[in-house]
Amino acid sequence: MKTKFDSYSLNGIPEGCKRCVAGQKMVLFISGKCARNCVYCPLSKLRKNSEKTWANERECRSVKDAIQEVKGSNSNSCSITGGDPLLNLKKTLLYARALKNNFKDFHIHIYLSTKLVDEKNLKKLAEFVDEVRFHPEFLSSKEKFDEDVLKVKMAKKFWKRGNIGLEMPMIPGREVEMLKFILKVKDSISFVNLKELEIGDTNFDYIVNEFSLDKEGYTVRWSIKKGLWLMKEIEKANGKLKVHLCTAKTKNWHQYKNRLKNHTIMEFGKRTSDGTVIYFYTKSDVSDKIKKEDYFHDLQKKRYILNPKIVNQINCEVFRSEEYPTLDGDEVELEKIK
Repeated sequence: MKTKFDSYSLNGIPEGCKRCVAGQKMVLFISGKCARNCVYCPLSKLRKNSEKTWANERECRSVKDAIQEVKGSNSNSCSITGGDPLLNLKKTLLYARALKNNFKDFHIHIYLSTKLVDEKNLKKLAEFVDEVRFHPEFLSSKEKFDEDVLKVKMAKKFWKRGNIGLEMPMIPGREVEMLKFILKVKDSISFVNLKELEIGDTNFDYIVNEFSLDKEGYTVRWSIKKGLWLMKEIEKANGKLKVHLCTAKTKNWHQYKNRLKNHTIMEFGKRTSDGTVIYFYTKSDVSDKIKKEDYFHDLQKKRYILNPKIVNQINCEVFRSEEYPTLDGDEVELEKIK
């Protein structure tokens, strides 16, 4: 039941998850706007309620930016998330269409709050989205339970059952009603993805008041245990559903690391086992001092990446940097070596 990437599965995992844990999916964050206000939402203050669009760590001012990020991260797929993509349906469709048109066999899955789901919206999305994952509203408003059931069942008009599923945070104490909901829609879905509940800067007060934390301090105690209980109950009631319990370790130690390893790096960089990259560079203009084939001009950071073989041969200030290969290029470690 436990996978090699520290999650738990029953009957395998959906296509979107396979590509995600392999680091092959770009995360397309349409905006932080949402029609709901779920108290357990871990979205950061930077992104919550923001109109900005992000492709991984790259802010997108146009679809061209998202296309560039797909190329830079060597992604073959993307997940569309938010906020609620349905609040920005026009933008969601614009980006999804562009990605499908620019990349062959590009897989897209989307996370949808059920609040704004209707046939008209689903029909438009189905033209470009391969896999739909519903986040039911009853987790925030219990009276929406029956309405959520109808909205999830609606998806069968536009997607094959194998491409329809649920995506829910694994909230301790809610597992019985979650099971009830899953069994209500079991004939309309093929998978359930459960996420270990994490603490964030916008759900901090709710989490610390309602739950105990694991020793790491950023995940909720009992979230995984209750998720495993739920998986067993689903297996008893319906042995065919795929159920994936995605842990914080899966996301941070596997998915993210694998995405870093797949990312394009600049010339003369050396990739580490963690997916970071080591560069030797100088801020001095060496274009007239060393051969062109021994340096790369990094225009974004205004520096010259050096061939490690010639570092000791040049007479200027040189730094050794370990950094992420993502667009922001955040440094893990910086050392002046000469």
